[in-house]
Parts: sequence; C-alpha cells; structure tokens
Amino acid sequence: MDTINAIILGIIQGLTEFLPVSSSGHIELGKVILGAEIKEDMLFTVVVHFATALSTIVIFRKDIMELLKGIFQFKWNEEFQFALKVLISMIPAAIVGVYFEDQLEALFEGNLLLVGCMLIITAALLFFADKAKNTNKNVSYSNAAIIGISQAIAMLPGISRSGATISTSVLLGNDKTKAARFSFLMVVPLIFGKIGKDIFSGELALESSDILPMSLGFIAAFVAGLFACTWMINLVKKSKLTYFSIYCLIVGLIAIGYVGYQTHL
Repeated sequence: MDTINAIILGIIQGLTEFLPVSSSGHIELGKVILGAEIKEDMLFTVVVHFATALSTIVIFRKDIMELLKGIFQFKWNEEFQFALKVLISMIPAAIVGVYFEDQLEALFEGNLLLVGCMLIITAALLFFADKAKNTNKNVSYSNAAIIGISQAIAMLPGISRSGATISTSVLLGNDKTKAARFSFLMVVPLIFGKIGKDIFSGELALESSDILPMSLGFIAAFVAGLFACTWMINLVKKSKLTYFSIYCLIVGLIAIGYVGYQTHL
C-alpha cells in the first residue's frame, strides 16, 4: 500500500470509528476515491483497528481501571454488572462474525449502492436519537442485548457502529453520556477478539516494504481516534448528532447517485 494512501485511510478509520458516519462505509468510499487499485488488505485492517481500540483504552483508561478493580473483587458490584452487560452486548456480533464472516466480506467489495442505502438508515437513526430527551437511566441487561443486536447489524458497510449503538441506547431511554460510554467500551473486547482471530489464522503476512505505510497508518488512526472519541462524547452530551445525520444523508445520496451515473455510462 502507498504511504500517503495508508495515512489517509488511517485517518478515515480513526475518525469514523467513533464519529457516527460508518468507518466501513467511508473506507469503501475512500478506496474508490483514491483509486480502484487501492486494496485494504487484512493486515492493514488489523493494524488500524488495533490503533482505534488503543485510543479507546487511552480515553477511557480510568473507567477501565475502575472496572477491572471491581471485577477482580469477585462481588456482585456495579463494575461486575457493567462487565456482564458488555459481555451480553458482544454475543450477537460475535455470532454474526463467526458464522457469516464470508458473506460479510463479500459486501466489502466496492458495493457503493449498499453503502449509500445504509448511510441513509444511519442518518435516520441519528436524527431520531438526537430528538430524544435525556435521562439519568443506566443501560439494563435487556438494553444491552438490544444494543448488541444493533451492533451486529452495524457490521454492514454504511451502518455506523457508534451511531447505531448510541442511537439505540438513547431511544431505549438511557442517559446520552452513559450510552456513549457503553458504546465505546463494548466494542473493545470485540476488536481484540477479531485481531486475535486474524493473527492466529496464519493469513497475515508482513513484507518489509509494508512496515512504513503500516506504521504511519497506525499512527494516523490512533491520533485521529483520540480526537474523534473525545469529540463524539461531547457531541452526544450536547445533542449535536443532527449534523452527522445530515452529513450521512448527503453522502448516502451522493454514493447512490454515483452508482446510478456509473451504471448509465
């Protein structure tokens, strides 16, 4: 992969992993814009996802330390219950990832029509979530399961994972800040699980020529992730998701229009 392209795709991944605009959809759009020869191979995917997971850990380091302390007390405390809810939320996406991996990967091959349609669905979710009243309610066990289903659906290119999970949580009546916190923390174990699976699959291969672009892509995704994660938390607090709703709607319509234009050429 070209160094400049690796940096650009790293920034796209870092920003859109947290901002509610779909990282997978924007990666597909980015590859089309950068050129048909640009391929986001498995190793690059692992590298940039590790970078965004690491940025989440840095931002929520205090929360994670408190959770770990609480869990290892081996008591039915708030931290242990939160961890259990995260575990419940992971189940739907884990099932889809294990049993439908090939079908999902087939959708990530420049399918801009699907990306455009899913971005419009993301726009609708964000719009309605932004209009919801804020509360002090915590995520319940049943909420965790429903949010987990929305996370599994968000594996489709164009559906924002953070947008879908935060919107679902808010529409279920949960506090907006707590919804964002739960959304970002619930994905970390899944990312590391996916990274471990890919590493042990034996399909990853690093060539010496890839070290520089991979490293720069990692740094770009990590720095962009730090910025986007912090920004997104503040945006959810202030009910500013409508702007992203409009953005997703516009980008979705452009993607659909581009497909229509290419079809009639």
